[in-house]
Amino acid sequence: MAFLRSLATTTAIAATIPLAYSLSSSSSSSSRFIPFSRPQNLPFLSSTLPFFPNQLCLARSSAPPSAALQMAGPASESSTQSDAVLPELLTEYMVDMKCEGCVNAVKNKLQTVNGVKSVEVDLSNQVVRILGSTPVKTMTEALEQTGRKARLIGQGVPEDFLISAAVAEFKGPEIFGVVRLAQVNMELARIEANFSGLSPGKHGWSINEFGDLTNGAASTGKVFNTPREGPTDEPVGDLRTLDADEKGEAFFSGVKPNLRVAELIGRSIAIYKTENRSDSGIAAAVIARSAGVGENYKKLCTCDGTTIWEATNSDFVTSKV
Repeated sequence: MAFLRSLATTTAIAATIPLAYSLSSSSSSSSRFIPFSRPQNLPFLSSTLPFFPNQLCLARSSAPPSAALQMAGPASESSTQSDAVLPELLTEYMVDMKCEGCVNAVKNKLQTVNGVKSVEVDLSNQVVRILGSTPVKTMTEALEQTGRKARLIGQGVPEDFLISAAVAEFKGPEIFGVVRLAQVNMELARIEANFSGLSPGKHGWSINEFGDLTNGAASTGKVFNTPREGPTDEPVGDLRTLDADEKGEAFFSGVKPNLRVAELIGRSIAIYKTENRSDSGIAAAVIARSAGVGENYKKLCTCDGTTIWEATNSDFVTSKV
């Protein structure tokens, strides 16, 4: 167990070495974000997306940002901003398209979805790139409604971060789900989650220190925090509350200030039976690096020869994520 905890910590440290400068300067304030010019290879992108001027994600700070979790859509009682609008990200799907008619059908459908700003389709690679604030769940459902198979292959802000996205998969036997994390800028991450198999009602959940699942959530340690947070601040890993409906399903979409995805690789996300996390936890999953924009165009799995279209929905843990 000690080895696993050491490995998780080492992994997170190794992943964040390129961020050393920003970590040393972030103790003094809220970050200033700079608009960037449109990347030449993605001409449809908005010129107003926040970014940091190089691949090292160097940040200049001047006041500690709040770690409060902000949720978009239906919010729990503990949320701080129920009407928060999600920041824009670029999301890539591989979609089973054969002709220009398929392209038009996909574009026309996506352009009716709230929060979608622009759509670019690469028919030769069967790739659809969507810029906007729409949750993954909503975009996936819209693509499926066109009658075409669609698989999420990448998400993030292009050409900004060495590690821009991460995922944690809950594979049962009772609780199933997916949590996706994407870096928006150096002081803000977007979180989306979808769960089934929970008991109806409120459940606490958090990002915990270790990826040690030897004893399930009980061996994942305390809620993750960083030296950037003061002793009286809410831990950056505190995700507050999930609200499961009468079917035991819960959906979350929101943003978390001061959360850096690169620091989370090898840690875990845990769900608790109680809202205040007074129990030892009922499920946990390790956080792994996920593909960013332009990093995953393969159609054949080299481990078992399965094509992306032969993969079933069960391979993605939940059918709508």
